[in-house]
Amino acid sequence: MGVPRPEHPRPDCERSDWINLNGEWQFEIDAGKSGLEKGWNAGKDLSQRIIVPFPPESSLSGVDEKDFMESVWYRRFFTVPDRWLNGRVLLHFGAVDHEATVWVNGHQVGYHRGGYTPFTCDVTKTVKAGDNELVIWAKDDCLSGLQATGKQSHRLKSYSCFYTRITGIWQTVWLESVPRVYIPFFHITTDPYNGKAFIRVHVMGQTEGYDLSLTVNEEKERVVDLKNSFYGSPAEMSLSIPRPSMWSPEDHYLYGLTLQLLDKNGSVDRVKSYFGLRDVRVVGNRILLNGATRFLRFVLDQGYYPEGIYTAPSDEALKNDIEISTAMGFDGARLHQKVFEPRFLFWADRLGYLVAGEFPDWGANLSEGSARDALLDEWVDVVRRDFNHPCVIIWTPFNEKWFFEVGDPSAEFIRRVVRYTRMVDPTRPVMDSSGYTHVATDIYDLHDYEQDAEAFRSRYRDLEGIAEKASSQPISIDWRTTLSGYLPPSFHLRRNAPYEGQPIIVSEYGGIWWHPEDEGGSWGYGKRPKTLEELVDRYKALTEILISNPAISGFCYTQLYDIEQETNGLYTYDRRPKVKPESIRNINRQEAAIEKIWRKS
Repeated sequence: MGVPRPEHPRPDCERSDWINLNGEWQFEIDAGKSGLEKGWNAGKDLSQRIIVPFPPESSLSGVDEKDFMESVWYRRFFTVPDRWLNGRVLLHFGAVDHEATVWVNGHQVGYHRGGYTPFTCDVTKTVKAGDNELVIWAKDDCLSGLQATGKQSHRLKSYSCFYTRITGIWQTVWLESVPRVYIPFFHITTDPYNGKAFIRVHVMGQTEGYDLSLTVNEEKERVVDLKNSFYGSPAEMSLSIPRPSMWSPEDHYLYGLTLQLLDKNGSVDRVKSYFGLRDVRVVGNRILLNGATRFLRFVLDQGYYPEGIYTAPSDEALKNDIEISTAMGFDGARLHQKVFEPRFLFWADRLGYLVAGEFPDWGANLSEGSARDALLDEWVDVVRRDFNHPCVIIWTPFNEKWFFEVGDPSAEFIRRVVRYTRMVDPTRPVMDSSGYTHVATDIYDLHDYEQDAEAFRSRYRDLEGIAEKASSQPISIDWRTTLSGYLPPSFHLRRNAPYEGQPIIVSEYGGIWWHPEDEGGSWGYGKRPKTLEELVDRYKALTEILISNPAISGFCYTQLYDIEQETNGLYTYDRRPKVKPESIRNINRQEAAIEKIWRKS
């Protein structure tokens, strides 16, 4: 068997010298949490075997253990090329749930808390020629209330909208060779209107005597070559792109980018990446993509796989999820209650697929100070990790929060998280908490699973009437005043932030229960349709209500595919279509009222 998930895990930051450590590892479940006392951190064989990067709960891991595992151990050996020993050797983890302690050759080289974000250990001083022992201890107490767990079940088995848990390593582990002075990360912002890209490059090590070189490619043709001296980290460089092409779902144009760190003898470090010229912003009640009003046709994607749970069985499976979504006419997804792996975002960039990045905040008790601190730290790491992906157009740190008391500490914390998000990334709108209560948001959204079309329409009818008055002069309408008295009941929860004219999105709706092969135990929203035709008719009625309402800026249908007992997907869990994709596509691709109004203005 070849190496599972052999592709480079970070195509947005890729070097040529790397070694994939996926494959068979030794493994042990540490029920008594006594492995450290038993000396498992060095020189001890573990009794089981596991296929990394698949979590032990998955069938692809070879372990297939569904019970709670609060402590697990991993062990394997690796070798590094002799020439690597002249520079630095970095050990990367895509994600380990939830706390990870790492040893190489008996020396602790790293610790990380957070089950969804990457971390790196500099193992230069501990690796040697020949075999090197690598041991990881992962702790995962999902019942503690002190860590984010998203949709992972807190019961023994899956139930309702909670699914099989995962523990330990669930993304690629890899080694990388870098020079003594190297580029650990960089951030790219763009101005598509003027063909500009601004790159902030962080450099690790002594920077004196080094230059930075940046090359931009279109296909194989170089269009920009720039070399600058710099005197400290980070270094900032501005690029002018001739004949700029914008990135969008209709034209997902990407530029190749090569960054090189140079000394007097030539190239020292070389990193390959890419970027798209793309601008997203909120203006009044509209979302603008590259200056044009955009109605978001989103679908809920939770990133689960029958055999891998959190971990896609292949790179092709990640790409396929985007392709089956666009086949039904969706132009993007809300990545729900999970931080998706970078390879998914890579394919979204390549295929022109818009996404709202969300944090899996469920499971974290926000009344606990340590849970709040951990969540904020990890969320900031998420925003930094995914900053360069043009596909990400919205940040959503929370989902379905409710607040009823003045000075609720959870509400105050959410305001704090929004402030930090805007500080780290001022280029994207932030939706504070999807659905229900808002406290500080750039987009007003709600979740509405009403199945009756007339009842569904009645919730938004007043918005339709008010918006029609804007059709002849949309630029002069004062949406803040006009809509404030007409928002649906869901917008009037106690302590909700006042509506201030933001875009309105119905970010969860539908969820139509359809599973004709079900033998019991599954669920979805509303009464099950009697026929496939009735399902499509209901989808059409609900969706067209939102598309035709000129006060609404987008929808997100629940959901793309079934997950375990939740059978309200447009595809089955193994990604077979329940309906003809073109029947859904024809509904979704209709021009939205808000797009039509502003196209004519």
